[in-house]
Amino acid sequence: MATSLLSRYPWVRTPFVVSAPMRVMSGPALAVAVSRAGGLGFIGPGAKTRDTTADLEEASSLIRTSTAFRTVPTTTSPLPIGVGYQLWADDINVALAAIAKYTPCAAWLYAPRHGPKDFDSWSRQIRQASPETQIWIQIGTLNEAKQLLQNSEKPDVVVVQGAESGGHGRANDGLGLMALFPEISDAMTGSDIPLFAAGGIADGRGVAAALCLGASGVVMGTRFLAASEARISRGYQNEVVRASDGAVSTTRTLLYNHLRGTFGWPEEYSPRTIINRSFVEKQEGKTFEELKQLHDEASKAEDSGWGPEGRLATYAGAAVGLIHSVKDAEDIVRSVQADALERIQMLLSDKN
Repeated sequence: MATSLLSRYPWVRTPFVVSAPMRVMSGPALAVAVSRAGGLGFIGPGAKTRDTTADLEEASSLIRTSTAFRTVPTTTSPLPIGVGYQLWADDINVALAAIAKYTPCAAWLYAPRHGPKDFDSWSRQIRQASPETQIWIQIGTLNEAKQLLQNSEKPDVVVVQGAESGGHGRANDGLGLMALFPEISDAMTGSDIPLFAAGGIADGRGVAAALCLGASGVVMGTRFLAASEARISRGYQNEVVRASDGAVSTTRTLLYNHLRGTFGWPEEYSPRTIINRSFVEKQEGKTFEELKQLHDEASKAEDSGWGPEGRLATYAGAAVGLIHSVKDAEDIVRSVQADALERIQMLLSDKN
């Protein structure tokens, strides 16, 4: 990992492991726990942009009372956690006020309504409000990478998300990380922008593979859904642990967004979710109105609303089959880091 990257995040251990800013579910407890363990935790977008402000306040309080961060003087340095925004939905003025007040070390930008110019506008204003906050931008195609290089405001980090990812990825033009990452890396050669790999990474094997592709670090989302600190219903979390064979058990569909009353995502994006009765019955021909009624009834059933016979949205990535238990975020970070280093060392030993 480049020394300059490490210098921006002095608490991070190698390999550089990041918890993705999953909407609502990546709250302050998870973000702080990941950073405390030697990774970088991100707070995800809230249901409303103002919710993220409250999360930053809570994270700031957790960090002030944590002995693990005493080497980071939070009164003068950025908070050792990041914050994520979905540009199509979030209010930039509310976001800027929160970033200026709390100075997170990084702001993760994703899903612009009007393409690259939105990244430019957000990046410029965030840097004016908080010069110490690094700009992370998530992309999922080669074309997006080329467009970023034409922007006047270059990101500090680019996250390359493969089609294996959970949540909202590319709807029609996604590509697996193994092929996507090297092509984007080649296109961005000479930019000196660190690239992080995301999508389908859930253990040390995936981390080691990403590093071999040339990534400066990795981002995991679905694996942290099964962290004890995740802001998630137990039924949802149990389903992430239960599911396997992501090629069969997950799919990309807007159905669950619409059942939940979520509309407005740019057409380039569609979420990956674990399949349950809602999707199966849609395929069988049940009307949206019928599915909506059954979904709303299931939402009152607490944890039983999830599972193969459930009907609620269970956004997760294709790597669900690699997740077998709920663990503390610290255990996830450190075990993944240790496993990745061991595998890389084995490769070096075999070479010798």
